[in-house]
Amino acid sequence: MDLVNAITKRDANPHIPELHPGDRVKVHTRIVEGDRERIQVFQGTVMRLRKGKSANASFTVRRIATHGIGVERTFLLHSPRVERVEILGRTHVRRAQLYYLRGRHGKAARLREIRIVEAQPEEIPETPPSE
Repeated sequence: MDLVNAITKRDANPHIPELHPGDRVKVHTRIVEGDRERIQVFQGTVMRLRKGKSANASFTVRRIATHGIGVERTFLLHSPRVERVEILGRTHVRRAQLYYLRGRHGKAARLREIRIVEAQPEEIPETPPSE
């Protein structure tokens, strides 16, 4: 049994941050066309996460293409084809899988944004020397 675990266990891709359902992300993927290789960007909302330590952990991203057609794409967490993932914003969701977004269109498909405040170093006020 240890042999199977050793084969299926893979190191996580260090260029993928911790993701949550509802995150707006840009996924940069390496695409091979013939003998050329390029980076393709897929931007959308994380709909589901298949977590786990196994090699088949994945996440699904959904975006709205032209003419209001929804496109979903699943990426493997441990894939070397995923160049990097950028988190553009986080939203407030109460579910683990956001399948209900498939049936919503326009403004009904919006999710409430969570404002992320970057931590800034506190300024130390200068105190005059005591006399």
